[in-house]
Amino acid sequence: MNCDDYKQAIGADPRFDGGAGHLSDCQSCQEYRREMQALDLQIGRALALDVPELVMPSLDGVDTGNVVALEPRRRIAMKTWYSVAATVVLAVFIGFRFGVDHGQQFDSLAEEVLAHTTHEPAALQVTDKKVSDDKLRQVVPANIAAMDHSAGLITFAETCPIGGHDVPHLVIQGEHGPITIMLLPHEKISEAISLNDENSHGVILPVGDGSIAIIGSREEKLEEVQKQLLQSVTWET
Repeated sequence: MNCDDYKQAIGADPRFDGGAGHLSDCQSCQEYRREMQALDLQIGRALALDVPELVMPSLDGVDTGNVVALEPRRRIAMKTWYSVAATVVLAVFIGFRFGVDHGQQFDSLAEEVLAHTTHEPAALQVTDKKVSDDKLRQVVPANIAAMDHSAGLITFAETCPIGGHDVPHLVIQGEHGPITIMLLPHEKISEAISLNDENSHGVILPVGDGSIAIIGSREEKLEEVQKQLLQSVTWET
């Protein structure tokens, strides 16, 4: 089970308890599971309405001779209506959760890369548990690039949308915290592009017919990481 399969399953049923093997190795899916279960609990609380018993007014003393009998109307199944409402709320949440990168327009590649890093906080975990070689090969397949662990301890690896393409999104552990790396084989640039926001800095480096984005905390020195990445990544042609 990969991330797409698991997120689809947990999105359809937040109580889904399958995919334990994948979940134990994937921080992104762990965070998504927590979000979905919290949302499910919130929806359940919102729908637990205390509806008072319907009391019809007394007709005593009413002249029923002028009352016209109406044919009974079909009752709306409130449980079904609530289910539809909950489904709509859930669909909106899922659309927002997955639509950040697809629906938003960016003025530059640098802006999109920084925005994506911000929207993946679960990836920035301080840990000493590296991703498996199988997982790394899945995210960085041979038809994209050849990469090894020499750039650093890779603790996160997922495929994410950048610039209209699904690209490898990796995280390695630096001296001052996690460092985000994105392999962008479809983004050819002529010179390095600086990346800066309030909490991080980085660069997009031209590498052959593609580029590599590297983002770390303000305190992180990225020069050595850049050098190691340039040595460990080879685009496949």
